[in-house]
Amino acid sequence: MRHAILNGCKRIVVKVGSHVLAVQKTGLNAQALKRIAKNVLEAKELGYEVVMVSSGAIVSGIQKLGLAPRLTSLPLKQAAAAVGQGNLIRAYDHAFGAAGQQVAQILLTNDAMTDRKRFLNARHTITALLKLGVIPIVNENDTVSVDEIKFGDNDTLAGMVANLIDAQLLIILSDVDGLFSDDPRRNPKALLIPTVHKVTAEIEKLATGAASVEGTGGMASKVEAAKRMSVSGIPTVIINGKHAGSMSDVLAGKEIGTVFLPQRIHRANRKHWIAFIRRTKGQLTLDDGATKAVLQGGKSLLPAGVAAINGDFSHGDAVGCVDKEGHEIARGLVNYSSSALAQVKGLKTGEIKQVLGYKDYDEVIHRDNMVIM
Repeated sequence: MRHAILNGCKRIVVKVGSHVLAVQKTGLNAQALKRIAKNVLEAKELGYEVVMVSSGAIVSGIQKLGLAPRLTSLPLKQAAAAVGQGNLIRAYDHAFGAAGQQVAQILLTNDAMTDRKRFLNARHTITALLKLGVIPIVNENDTVSVDEIKFGDNDTLAGMVANLIDAQLLIILSDVDGLFSDDPRRNPKALLIPTVHKVTAEIEKLATGAASVEGTGGMASKVEAAKRMSVSGIPTVIINGKHAGSMSDVLAGKEIGTVFLPQRIHRANRKHWIAFIRRTKGQLTLDDGATKAVLQGGKSLLPAGVAAINGDFSHGDAVGCVDKEGHEIARGLVNYSSSALAQVKGLKTGEIKQVLGYKDYDEVIHRDNMVIM
C-alpha cells in the first residue's frame, strides 16, 4: 500500500515542525538542519521535486533577542519573527549550500492564497523555482500576519501549498512517530496507528487528545490538514523528523509513521480552493427544497431556495450554505451581494430584474462555483 501511493509521485511538500529543528532555549539546531537538508537532497536525487514549509522563525527570533519563551504580545511575536525569518533562511542556505543546493524563501499570508490571481501567481513562482532546480522554503509572513490573514498554523499552510502546486504527497516531520491511539508520552501502552483510511470523528478525537504534546498547531491540525489533502486525492504521512533517514524510508515505501490515504473521489484544484482556502464571508440558510436540490440533484442555488442571509459579502465572495438545522452542506462563490440577495431571497428567478432593476445571473451560486461539504 505504501508503494502504491508513491506510484506516479513526483512533487512532494515537506512540512518541518519547529520542535524538529529548534529548541526555545537555544534556538535553531544546526545538526537537525543538516539532517533535514540531507533527507531532502536524497529525495531530490531520487527525482522528486521538493517544496518545504518550515516553522521555526519565531523560536529562532526569541532566542536571538533573548526574550521570554512564551510571548503573549503580538508586536513582540512579530518582532521575533522579523529577526528569526532571516536567521532561519540563512541557516537553511548554509545547510543546503554545503551541497551546492540553492534555496529560496517564500513568505505568504492567507490573503495571498484566498485571492485567485495572487494564488496563481504564487503557484507560477514556485513552479519556476522548481524548474530552476531551486528548493522553495515557504513560511507564513508572521511579521505582518494578523488574525484576519493568518493561516493559523503551518500544518494548514503546508496543505494549502500542496494543493497550490498540485503535489502528490505531503510529508509532515513531527517530533512524534505519528498518530497514536492515545498520548504516547502519558500512556506507554499507546499504539501507533499505521494507516488511516478515512478521517472520522473518532480519529479527530484521538488527535485532539494528543494536541498538547505537539506545541502550536498540535496533532489536531496535522490530522485536519491530512483530511483536507485526502479529499483532494493527496496522501499525507506523519513521521518523526528527528530520526535520521525517516523521510528516505517513507519514499522507499517502508511502513513508518502514519499514512492518511487519499479518497477515491477527490476535488479538483479549484474546488479545493473554494472549499478550504477561500475564506467565507457569510452564510446562506437553504430551505428544504433547495437543500435537496443541491445535495441530491446536483443543482445550482436559486434565490427561491434562500431562506435567510447572514454576513456582509459582495459578488464573488465565498459563503457557506447551511440547511434549516444549521449543518453546513456546501460552500460557493455568490453572484449577488448580501444587500442585493436580501431583496430577492425566496423569489423566482424571473422576478430578480423587477426587484433589482437588473439580472446578471439566474443563480445565486452556480454549480460550477459550488463545493459540497
